[in-house]
Amino acid sequence: MSKGFTLWFTGLSGSGKTTVSTRVAEILRQRGQLVELLDGDVVRQNLTAKLGFSKEDRDENIRRIGWMCELLTRNRVAALAAAISPYNEAREKVRARVQPFVLVYCEAPIEVLAERDVKGLYKKALAGEIKHFTGVDDPYEPPENPDVRLDTAHTSVEHCVGQVLAALEERGLLPPA
Repeated sequence: MSKGFTLWFTGLSGSGKTTVSTRVAEILRQRGQLVELLDGDVVRQNLTAKLGFSKEDRDENIRRIGWMCELLTRNRVAALAAAISPYNEAREKVRARVQPFVLVYCEAPIEVLAERDVKGLYKKALAGEIKHFTGVDDPYEPPENPDVRLDTAHTSVEHCVGQVLAALEERGLLPPA
């Protein structure tokens, strides 16, 4: 029987969290793992819609996603959370509660994120039209020691996926392909 674990994808909007985690989830399912993907945008629409974007509300959002990961992980499901999760302290609180936990940092510079942004949110935030936009005028604390660091600006999606799968195999959370 498969073992549950949590893969926590953090990074700014547009950094590739959803893209990479969706592909990882597909591969894990193909390899027989039970998987649930908790995308930050989807969770906000369906579970935490009444929360705002203050530090307290963002921390509460991450606490709730972490709680869902904890339940899934202990029931032998691979919980993949793809949420900006801007604060180190909130991410570390989840790590302390959920084991095994693998923190994946999707890293890309603002210039690349603005280029990828089909909705134009970065352009509006940089022009001051959107306030409290994470990474522009609201803080994002990059993890100091992520378990996996993905350079999504210069690396293909498939290579990033390979890095994540290799990390799971190295930790004994996924048998080698």
